[in-house]
Formats: sequence, C-alpha cells, structure tokens
Amino acid sequence: MQLHLAVLLFGGTALFAKLIDLPALDIMVYRSLVAAIVLCILLISRKKPLKLNSVKDYIIALLLGGLMGWHWVTYFSGMQLAGITIALFSYPVITVLLKPLFYKSQPQFKNVISGLVVVFSIYLLIPEASLGNQVTLGGVVGIISAFLFSLRNIIHKKYFTQYSGRQTMMYQALIASVILCVFVEVPPTQVNLNDWWLVLLVGVFFTALSHSLFTASLRNLLATTVGLISCLQVFYGSVFAFAVLAEQAALTTILGRALVVSASFFETWSVRKKQSHNI
Repeated sequence: MQLHLAVLLFGGTALFAKLIDLPALDIMVYRSLVAAIVLCILLISRKKPLKLNSVKDYIIALLLGGLMGWHWVTYFSGMQLAGITIALFSYPVITVLLKPLFYKSQPQFKNVISGLVVVFSIYLLIPEASLGNQVTLGGVVGIISAFLFSLRNIIHKKYFTQYSGRQTMMYQALIASVILCVFVEVPPTQVNLNDWWLVLLVGVFFTALSHSLFTASLRNLLATTVGLISCLQVFYGSVFAFAVLAEQAALTTILGRALVVSASFFETWSVRKKQSHNI
C-alpha cells in the first residue's frame, strides 16, 4: 500500500514539469530543498534520529543523493520534451538487468518477461528512431533517468534499508539540492509567487511524502518488484495529464500504457501470491 500510494503521487509529479515555468534543474533544486526542510522538521518534532551510524553511511548517502538529483533533472527534462503521456519509465527493465551485478543472482524468468513487455510498450510510444524528434529525444533522456533511478534503488536496497524512509529522503533531498544548486538559472528572488506555491506543493506532497513512502517500501520488497509495480506511474500520470492539462493520447499510446499497467498488476499479484504461500 505504501508503494502504490507513492506511485500514485509520482504520477502527479509529472504535471509540475508543465505547470511550473522554470528549467528542469531549477525545479529539482527547489523541490529538493523544500522536501529536505519539511522532513528535517518532521524528524525533529517526532524526536527521531538525524545522524547516521557511520562514515560509510554518509558516503553512501552522498552517492544516493547525487543519483537522485540527476534522476530528477533528467526526468523533468524528459517530461518537458516528450509530454506527460509518453511512457519514459523503463527502469523496471534496467533494474532486472542491473540487480544480478549487485546480488550475483540470475534474473527471474517472470521479471524478464515483464521487462520485455515494458520495452515493447515503450517502442509503441516512441514515434520514430531519430534524435531530431523531440518526443524521441525526451524518451532517450527518460531512459537515462530510469538508469539513474534503478541504480539508486538497488544501492539503497543493498546498503541503506536500516534507516527510515523519512531519514533517508531527508539526506538524499538535501544532498541533491546542495550538489546542483550552483547550476540554478533562476534565483529564488526571481521566482514568481504562483511558481513558489507549486514548488511548495511538489516539494511537500509529491517529493517528501511520496519518496518517504517509496523508500520505506524498499525495506520489504525486492527492487525488481518495486520497479515493475512503479510502472503504474505511466497510467496515473496519463490520467492526471488528461484531467488537468487535457492531453489526448493516440491509440498506440493507449496500447503501450495498457501493457505497462498489465506488467505492474502481474507483479503485484505475484507478490501477493508469494506472501500467501509463506503464510
């Protein structure tokens, strides 16, 4: 339930790439800073620990924050280029391929099949194999974003699940904003009031809350499972885009999204079935 709620909020995040009149990197820096401040206040108010256990954990937090920051930048850039209804979330496939490198295990057959379904769905959503096409270029940027997010999730799952979702995301959001703040094009004093309200909204609910729920789910679920279920972001994002921005979808786009959603539901069903057998 934590993961599905997080993915629902992720689906709404893409709207802000269109609604906020700022460059993708600026949006990322400001939303990260807001999220870090909110999570820090929440941890202090509930008397939860802020410090990490070792120097090694701080190094890992630095790596995770960097990966998360550049993931957000490329994600928003891809959305601004390709539009919200294009399925850029190919990271389930990348997760299936990367995980064996970290855990020295063979990928499960069902995950490979689900990953191939997602690959085919992305093929349906890309109009032509040319970087001269803005949608295709956005898809390539989205795949880079997916790689960064996959790598972050696997490293987090392997080395950082001893910390709560709030504590983890506070460090990652803070590090991401600090690392990339030097590249900000529009200083805070030049951001208009409407954009600030939107930044606060995306920072509190669609970053601090959603990513805290997401990282908490990694404590109990496999990274591949999390990745495949997260494909539902494509569906939620499309619904939000239609409701708020009136974005229409072509038949191939609808078919591609249907395949992505099918892969997500299959993975959710597989997890539930496995848990029932264990009980």
